[in-house]
Amino acid sequence: MRHVSTARPAPSAKLRVGFVLLPNFTLTAFSSFVDVLRLAGDKGDRSRPIDCSWQVMSPHLRPARSSCGIDIQPTSDLMDPRGFDYIVVVGGLLRGVPARSDPVGEYLKRAAAAGLPLIGVCTGSFLLCRLGLMAQRKCCVSWYHYRDFLDEFPTLVPVADQLFVVDGDRITCSGGAGVADLAARLVTEHLGAATAQKALNILLIDRPRAAESAQPAPRLAEGTVDDARVSRALLMMEQNLAEPLAIADIADALGVGVRQLERLFADRLRESPQESYLALRLRHARWMLANTRFSAARIAADLGFADGSHFGRAFKARFGATPAAFRRTVAPRPARSEGEGDGEGRVFETP
Repeated sequence: MRHVSTARPAPSAKLRVGFVLLPNFTLTAFSSFVDVLRLAGDKGDRSRPIDCSWQVMSPHLRPARSSCGIDIQPTSDLMDPRGFDYIVVVGGLLRGVPARSDPVGEYLKRAAAAGLPLIGVCTGSFLLCRLGLMAQRKCCVSWYHYRDFLDEFPTLVPVADQLFVVDGDRITCSGGAGVADLAARLVTEHLGAATAQKALNILLIDRPRAAESAQPAPRLAEGTVDDARVSRALLMMEQNLAEPLAIADIADALGVGVRQLERLFADRLRESPQESYLALRLRHARWMLANTRFSAARIAADLGFADGSHFGRAFKARFGATPAAFRRTVAPRPARSEGEGDGEGRVFETP
């Protein structure tokens, strides 16, 4: 490969990581991963890459621009993948994920063929899927990109209620603060738990979370949801707006009874699961009225209401205005027609 350098990383480190930053990558995900490695790789506060080493790779040493507009200068061209323990693909905005034929894609295929573990962080997992490198494997995605994932990869299995997933030599992470937990997991495996804990303590992180820890779900009430079962229930609701799940099915998936789930919602959110589910659908409907040209009937159908009248009554009861009246109060803004859609614009902000 003309884009791959024959140089190899220094072999002395116990944990060697190569980073590939996709266009519009998330700076937090990258910096969190690197900082855990940096703090674990040396004693004291000298940041020397002794026990951990890393390279930021880019074809022809082209800088990588993050989603916040900050450029990162790579440290090397694409290096021999056999010199790393892992290669981490850091994504961000979906429109920044390159095509399959991109030189980075060819490099990742070569790394996979060599048996190297690949890590997809944030939407970096989308590129691994596009390259056919996630076949027969579970893929962790953010709840925010869950529907985007299903639209593009209907035959794959997305996991959107965990921080990260380890499936053989493929590791995928939802992004955000969970990247530090994933990096700590790798440090623990290669350098020991005490070293990982030391790095997290310096970052003012109390303890590493397990892969199975729940992703923070969208909030329907003031304050945070501090119960993983409620958080996962909300996530399941958000992922099933068009065809609402029965509360009994949600409870069964969480391994609790319906009565117990109702008590948990009452304690944490001061409302029933049914009320939370309806609130989520109506909040999404309000966003769609303000940001799309979809008709009220289309929105009602997309969000699982029996008909337009049912939707209108529920909307007015919650927001004090009919869908039509609410739409008239919204300031004009660019909106997509019914045939358009670019994967952007959610009722919730990106976590």
